[in-house]
Amino acid sequence: MGSTAGARHTWSVTTILSIQSSVAYGHVGNSAAVFPMQRLGVEVWPVHTVHFSNHTGYGAWRGPLLAAEDVREVITGMGERDAFGEVDAVLSGYQGGTQIGDVILGAVEQVKAANPDAIYACDPVMGNAKSGCFVHPDIPVLLRERVVPKADLITPNQFELGFLTDTEPGDLESTLASVDAAAAMGPSTVLVTSVLQPDRPADTIEMLAVHGDGAWMVRTEHLPIKVNGSGDVTAALFTTHLLQTGDPALALGRTASSVWDLVKRTLDSGRRELQLVQSQEQIAHPRMQFEVEKVR
Repeated sequence: MGSTAGARHTWSVTTILSIQSSVAYGHVGNSAAVFPMQRLGVEVWPVHTVHFSNHTGYGAWRGPLLAAEDVREVITGMGERDAFGEVDAVLSGYQGGTQIGDVILGAVEQVKAANPDAIYACDPVMGNAKSGCFVHPDIPVLLRERVVPKADLITPNQFELGFLTDTEPGDLESTLASVDAAAAMGPSTVLVTSVLQPDRPADTIEMLAVHGDGAWMVRTEHLPIKVNGSGDVTAALFTTHLLQTGDPALALGRTASSVWDLVKRTLDSGRRELQLVQSQEQIAHPRMQFEVEKVR
């Protein structure tokens, strides 16, 4: 069937092109993001940048890091099917090198040429407050100077937000100022994960969503576990809910609900990998157990 913009909405569902890593064992990258989006009724086209046995947090893994040209070939082949007009969003996560960054930006350009309404959702993975920056020194420069200015939605944690904007977000006021600095770089929507305000209640953590002049925050219990892939799920769910509802506050509430239930089930299981399949009902039907507060 043709892919003209006028006809596409009469038959298609939300479609996301997800360019990320892949693992056989466990859930990170596309192996964390694809299933939740599909469970929400999204057509997902995964393009893998690596295919490892497991995530690198184990300290040992096997499998190929795909050459940037090979990844580009996959995307080129999709374009030859006249598929890009169907794409509502390009989603990217961890970028292993600047060449992969070039491939992703090229895909975004092609998709937006075919569908000007499509968005680019970027999870600017660089590190966290506990571990610091754990990517190659070229990556923050790539993200700051070339990737984030092309993004419509970014989903940094609080540490990454500060790194991107050369600021030190802490309390709500300074975090909002950092978000405004990030938005001035290009994105119209910013989701800040893992917000740790100094005066927050004990054992809590927050997420902040900002779109235009509006800002919303949700607070949850801070569960005593750090699980690989949770950020990938968060970015995928928020992107999907935002596309499907057009409501940042609702997208925030749904995402926080599902991610908290997923992490809690993983904690209770005693296992290291996200209990993603086991939590699919909480992903498809968020309980909405946390209040979303408008903070601006």
